[in-house]
Amino acid sequence: MDRTASDSAADGASEPVSREGGETVDAGVFVSHSPSADADSLRAFGDRMTADARGELRRATGVEWKFYEEDPNRLSDGGARRPSDFLEEATLRMVDGPYDVMVVVTDAPLVSTRKRVVPGLASPVGRVVVVSTRRLVTSPRDQPVRSLDSESVRWNAAHLLLHLLGHVLDADHDAGGGVMRPFRFDPERRSAGEFGSAAERRLRRTGPDIPDTEDVDTVRNPLGRVAFHAKSAASNAGYVVRSLVRNRAPLLSLSLPGLTTAAVAPTLVLVFSAETWDVGVHMGDATAAGFAAMSIVAATLYLTFAQNLFFPRDPHRVVTEHMALLNVVVLATVFVAVLGLFALVGLLMLGIELLVFPQDLISTWPSLEDPVVTSWDLVRTAAFVSTIGVVTGAIAGGLESRTVVRHLALFLNRP
Repeated sequence: MDRTASDSAADGASEPVSREGGETVDAGVFVSHSPSADADSLRAFGDRMTADARGELRRATGVEWKFYEEDPNRLSDGGARRPSDFLEEATLRMVDGPYDVMVVVTDAPLVSTRKRVVPGLASPVGRVVVVSTRRLVTSPRDQPVRSLDSESVRWNAAHLLLHLLGHVLDADHDAGGGVMRPFRFDPERRSAGEFGSAAERRLRRTGPDIPDTEDVDTVRNPLGRVAFHAKSAASNAGYVVRSLVRNRAPLLSLSLPGLTTAAVAPTLVLVFSAETWDVGVHMGDATAAGFAAMSIVAATLYLTFAQNLFFPRDPHRVVTEHMALLNVVVLATVFVAVLGLFALVGLLMLGIELLVFPQDLISTWPSLEDPVVTSWDLVRTAAFVSTIGVVTGAIAGGLESRTVVRHLALFLNRP
């Protein structure tokens, strides 16, 4: 692993590293270890793993790969971690480099969103790879624990790194052969392996686009930074859409019970209120649609900025294009999640109106000039109540940013 002084922009005031030509992928590597772990052993493990994988990466992508060692990061304890727990530190170091890819090596157990302990996970949109040594050194029952410098651990780690970086380069699992087959630890493995023909064709197309050559934002003006993010979104619209499909953004609110509860609880009271029906029935369609749109956008911005969901979390004047793309995906995910919450609460309110609400009760409310309520009035009232629920859910959800990031599904579910 190449050792370099990669902290030239760490203080946020000095100039970022200048890289010209765009023919080299610069990858940062750092160890995130538990208090009881030997950091030097993990650093040597990362050094050997990247050195073993480098040749195949160069051959398959057609571009040079350089790995730069970063200072280790000490965890507070040795408990299980989700890959998103490393995302904040990884993205900060990514813009400090700046780097195109970040590789995190940890001895802590790594847990996927499906609550399975896995040896490694990748975030294609964040270009972050996390490799855990816990599963690599764990032996079958009645057998001694493997050492980090054993041949089987060495080559399985290099094989795993190639597999995860293949996902970063947008390659899918390939059952036909090569390192993109679903990863399984093979004690007899004695080489890093090679990418199959299908994966190699994909890597040949995406590999040269990985290096950030000139798309680096150093603008201090907020409007300039917004424009930079908009440009990144426009030039990668297809990738943003694929990311939203992959992380199931409309269903995100179901993974955040605090948000959903705060949105649903007040609506159960409002739907039986005469004043709510009075407003809902007499509100114009354009007014209802405008109110809903403004509320959804406001809730999205509030959740994103109040919970500090953008990366890097610390204020930083350097933002690379792929970091801007990560932020666009985060913002779009929150927006679609809020939209999904609006639809969920709206359908619940409509169901209550049709199945629970007494049909003749509306005729007894003197606040309504015309007690006749059409089907469209029911839909508009349900949307109005849902809009209020979305706003209260965003404000009173009691969310914590780390919890939200965990459920954004920025990492794949399995290696």
